[in-house]
Amino acid sequence: MNKQEFLSRRQALLAQMKPASAAIFFAAPEAQRNADSEYPYRQHSDFLYLTGFSEPEAILVLIKSDETHNHSVLFNRVRDLTAEIWFGRRLGQEAAPEKLGVDKALPYEDVGEQLYQLLNGLDIVYHAQGEYAFADEIVFNALDTLRKGSRRNLKAPQTLIDWRPIVHELRLFKSDAEIELLRKAGKISALAHTRAMQKCQPGMYEYQLQGEIEHEFISHGARFPSYNSIVGSGENGCILHYTENETKMRDGDLVLIDAGCEYEGYAGDITRTFPVNGKFSRQQREIYEIVLKSLNVSLELYKPGTSIKEVTKHVVYIMVEGLVKLGIMHGDIEHLIETKAYQRFFMHSLSHWLGLDVHDVGHYGTDRDRILEPGMVLTIEPGLYIAPDADVPQEYRGIGIRIEDDIVITETGNENLTAMVVKDPDEIEALMAGKI
Repeated sequence: MNKQEFLSRRQALLAQMKPASAAIFFAAPEAQRNADSEYPYRQHSDFLYLTGFSEPEAILVLIKSDETHNHSVLFNRVRDLTAEIWFGRRLGQEAAPEKLGVDKALPYEDVGEQLYQLLNGLDIVYHAQGEYAFADEIVFNALDTLRKGSRRNLKAPQTLIDWRPIVHELRLFKSDAEIELLRKAGKISALAHTRAMQKCQPGMYEYQLQGEIEHEFISHGARFPSYNSIVGSGENGCILHYTENETKMRDGDLVLIDAGCEYEGYAGDITRTFPVNGKFSRQQREIYEIVLKSLNVSLELYKPGTSIKEVTKHVVYIMVEGLVKLGIMHGDIEHLIETKAYQRFFMHSLSHWLGLDVHDVGHYGTDRDRILEPGMVLTIEPGLYIAPDADVPQEYRGIGIRIEDDIVITETGNENLTAMVVKDPDEIEALMAGKI
């Protein structure tokens, strides 16, 4: 993604800032794993969105003097030959303006002496208070210096505003460049799920299937999962965020895989559920067909002008109707929906935003009633989870099924970014048998 994309994002933010203001953004700190080892570094998504810069110890300051004048300053780490031999290359100050499109770059260690001067005389500071304690300390020290410097003609901004609602609204609507990266993340994630179906067999451990999935991610240039991979076989499929992935998979069980890659910062998020032995039992297929119908109807309904709340109503009706027919639920369908009795079996939301974060930012409205618009990207993930101790016919207990695709809302409907991995039960069986 070129620097013009990030410059356009910063300009969109500046357009919504008030005159005589500055917005301050902090890179994510490194996270210690244990002893002297760190977790692989992942930049804070808001900072990444505005800069494309993936080093820690960095601060972006956007200053809007008036409606026609603004400038950007980046604080980042200095070049250090010894540190770079041990820990990797640094961009430094000289290369930053050309590489990132900022107006000026200053050493990170100078922020204490420089930040208050950048804020001097402004009226407003945009800052995400409470996100990082060290960031609050840096900002409030600068403001305190200004407040105490009135005799030196220093003037502190009087208003503090949280920039997150503005930035997160910008992030909700994806550009063409972002959608292309989401397509790529979806394609690689789909290849991984296809590989899992082809490799799966009774007697494997869940973590071995996880290895097949993440092998596919890395081999296509997506070096990290976008979240911890879920590989839950048998009753483990009824645990929504099961990540132990340590059980030996048994003949006759289903396995639910919820896994996606991160590609250049953007997340894929796919769930498929299939039989470990390659053949659905009657009961497994009956539950599966309800979930699949819910997803297919959602794909038909999601378009500009509708909402997650509205589509969810249709999905819930399909699920309750199907469960009543199977004797898993009993009573009047409308009453079961009104009393939310179905939440024993479908307890999570149908959809969430997708982007730089797998559960991406952006306001959903009240009870997810926000009207969908072109450029929004979201998941569709209906699921039914029948606990092993549920008061239902024995043959349905312990079945957990979720199917999930990623879509972008278009001018006329939606584009399914993950349709290339099969979900029809007959096609799943054919793929696992090596027939397609």
